[in-house]
Amino acid sequence: MDVFNFLSRTREAKARIEQHRLRLYRIAYAWTHNAALADDLAQETLTKALRKSSQLRDPNAGEAWLYSILSNCYHDHFRRQRATEEIDDNTLIHESTPEKESSEQQVVHKVRAAIARLSEGQRQVVTLVDIQGLSYLEVAQILNVPIGTVMSRLCRARHALKDLLEDLAPRTAAEDGKIRRIK
Repeated sequence: MDVFNFLSRTREAKARIEQHRLRLYRIAYAWTHNAALADDLAQETLTKALRKSSQLRDPNAGEAWLYSILSNCYHDHFRRQRATEEIDDNTLIHESTPEKESSEQQVVHKVRAAIARLSEGQRQVVTLVDIQGLSYLEVAQILNVPIGTVMSRLCRARHALKDLLEDLAPRTAAEDGKIRRIK
């Protein structure tokens, strides 16, 4: 049975529908580069338009209405075709998780705050040696102090940081007093 004859008995209406179908097909083909899919999309668009023709409020906007239906059909087609995976069956590939990144950011903030609490000389030496990776000799030249002063400031700064950041270090069972020596 000819759909156009069934839905519309006049030649004029059939000609308008065929004209719209050709335009819809051209647009769908431009979007998909697939003749069969473009034909299916044009047909689906006209089917939906004819079924929902009572929803068209402004007859002058009929062409724009058809193109919006075509766009929706196009998007619906690819939503249906999209491969889906069961997310529960997947294992995380990245070791980076939001919880881990948040934890790392907290550690960074605590270390920065601890370094800020050091004296100026210790802060300079720690940042140049431990963060920038410069040698003791280079730091001594940069700060214009003897190399022994760099070494002593660095030692004091590291001890102070150890005390300030004690809560960040993982504790061993021996430190917790859970392991006793048996003689």
